[in-house]
Amino acid sequence: MKLKVTIVVLLLSQFVFAQDKDLGSWHVVNAQLSLNDKWEAFTELQTRSNRFFDDFFYYEIKGGVSYSINSNFSVLVGVGRYATYAGEGNFVKPFGNEEFRIWQQLTMNQYLDRLKIEHRYRAEQKWMTDGYRNRFRYRLNAMLPLNGARLVPGTLYLNAYDEVFLNNKVPHFERNRFFAGAGYILTPVTTVQAGYVNQYNYTLNKRGGKNFLQFSLMLQFEYDEERERIPHLMD
Repeated sequence: MKLKVTIVVLLLSQFVFAQDKDLGSWHVVNAQLSLNDKWEAFTELQTRSNRFFDDFFYYEIKGGVSYSINSNFSVLVGVGRYATYAGEGNFVKPFGNEEFRIWQQLTMNQYLDRLKIEHRYRAEQKWMTDGYRNRFRYRLNAMLPLNGARLVPGTLYLNAYDEVFLNNKVPHFERNRFFAGAGYILTPVTTVQAGYVNQYNYTLNKRGGKNFLQFSLMLQFEYDEERERIPHLMD
């Protein structure tokens, strides 16, 4: 298993060095606390940089609670603060945008043998520097454990998703985000994940794409140690 993890790290390293200087990096720390078999609290911190671990321009911090209706359906409410810096360098003001956001979310899960598929629907209310906006998101996520049927400590898995962003202002199709990567469940609490993100904006003043390498640390504090650890970021 250590050999598999080493191979994944080496492949990602080769990808980094093969890219130009404009490849960004995306960093996530996520913590989830299961209170019982229905309720869960979470918090998440993110930073992003325009270049690989340099020229940091964005951070967000958010949290909320979720409720599992059953094993296939859950609902969530979250709040967060999001800041984008316009200056050159690391978190250099002025702000390009400051935002306070509330969102509501419905998640549906499907299981096709070992393949775990997630459909995520989200409605957001965004108070931004340039005014208020509604946004709607749909994410299709697939996760495949490689060395077992369940996501438990010692499992290496593949993960990929595509997400579309819609809003109530023209142009209504705002953004597309694609991710592909791999993760490893180190312990009952700790999971690490790394992968490639392509984000393309379709708005009139921000049209264009950006590539990132994303590195994530997920901490899952489960009330039941026998439960399957299904890593999921709140982004």
